[in-house]
Amino acid sequence: MLYKPEEVKETLRMVAAEHLDIRTVTLGINMLGCPSKDPATIESYIFERIVELGRNLCVAAKEVEEMFGVPIVNKRVALTPMSLVLEGAPEEAYMRAAIAMERAAEAIGIDFIAGYSALVHKGATRGDAILMRSIPDALSATQRVCASVNAASTRTGINMESVAVMGEVICEVARRTPKASGCARLVVLANAPEDNPFVAGAMHGVGEPEAVINVGVSGPGVVLSAIERFKRTESHIDLGALAETIKRMAYKITRAGELIGREVVARLGPPVVFGVVDLSLAPTPAKGDSVANIIEALGIERAGAPGTTAALLLLTDAVKKGGLMASSSVGGFSGAFIPVSEDSGMVDAVRAGALTIEKLEAMTSICSVGLDMVAVPGDLPPETISAIIADELAIGVANNKTTAVRIIPVPEAKPGDTVNLGGLLGELIVMEVKNFDSSRFIRYGGRIPAPLTAMRN
Repeated sequence: MLYKPEEVKETLRMVAAEHLDIRTVTLGINMLGCPSKDPATIESYIFERIVELGRNLCVAAKEVEEMFGVPIVNKRVALTPMSLVLEGAPEEAYMRAAIAMERAAEAIGIDFIAGYSALVHKGATRGDAILMRSIPDALSATQRVCASVNAASTRTGINMESVAVMGEVICEVARRTPKASGCARLVVLANAPEDNPFVAGAMHGVGEPEAVINVGVSGPGVVLSAIERFKRTESHIDLGALAETIKRMAYKITRAGELIGREVVARLGPPVVFGVVDLSLAPTPAKGDSVANIIEALGIERAGAPGTTAALLLLTDAVKKGGLMASSSVGGFSGAFIPVSEDSGMVDAVRAGALTIEKLEAMTSICSVGLDMVAVPGDLPPETISAIIADELAIGVANNKTTAVRIIPVPEAKPGDTVNLGGLLGELIVMEVKNFDSSRFIRYGGRIPAPLTAMRN
């Protein structure tokens, strides 16, 4: 990749004034070579494998960060879903695997490690069931381990048995971790991508290489500044021109992300190869680094007001088009994230009463993920949590896209209460959920069949 001098200058400006950063450089590791189902052997293998391939990740990222002057905020690891690695092992092995992941993450100096995961979109094996039920133990005993469950896909429909289990699991994690913070490391998905670098849903898919670097870029602040500059300097403005402005900026952000990812790979050496750039606009709690603020810059008074979903379509589509122009290695989620607590503009919109959980659900038909970092009252029944998950997965299944739920039932909290998780996790404002019963629907179990769009052969 060749950069022109003016591109370098513009990138430096974006870093200095507009919050441009590389949100995460994530090392994906294939874990399917474990030689035994003995718990002690599994624990040793997981720890040694991660340390062997990841020991230089932070050093390489630091060198590249200093070389280009672009911050790399997080260094992370994603593993082959542990349910596949542990299938057939005794139950004791599951907690030992989680502890080994935690120890290895600490040893190589990363903030999160993902892959305590199960793929149950058509049904659960014995190992899948054990892993799902062990998630409260795993997350309450660790600080860095992230868990995910893919419970639906467009080709298979929705596994409602697993959706029901995950409602119970989420409530238990909330009860057993401070301020329900463990739920921030747990997500339920439909159509989970195999190359996603963002936690909590990151994993190393079975179709991936031995070891791979996937990059997650950020840039809401950069896009917001580009829109504001365009509005100041142009006399004629319409939505098509604004979309073109966003597309051009996404092109530049993606080029920077791929360049940095390939430099990290060059320093790590074989067997690590470059994977994808996930060009999702990932917000932070910092002012000006907000997807909600972009929606408002497009002419919506508050994110959540009428017109929000249409504005989000314009933004998401332009980001994807710009990224695909810049790179042939685009993957992961790629689009725009709307994690409520991690986006200061979203927090303000909830506080103002403009953004409700129902409007968020409508927005997830467009955005990259789904109901993300949404706080709800802690006294909701598990069946209600499961019903919220089912609604969100249905959007993903019907629209052939990834959707997910990272929901946080805050114990003893009521709608409007505030809980600060600190750092990137931000400030939770507990949202109201309609107080009507869905338990009968959830208890039917079974599987919601795949939609007609699944028949693509």
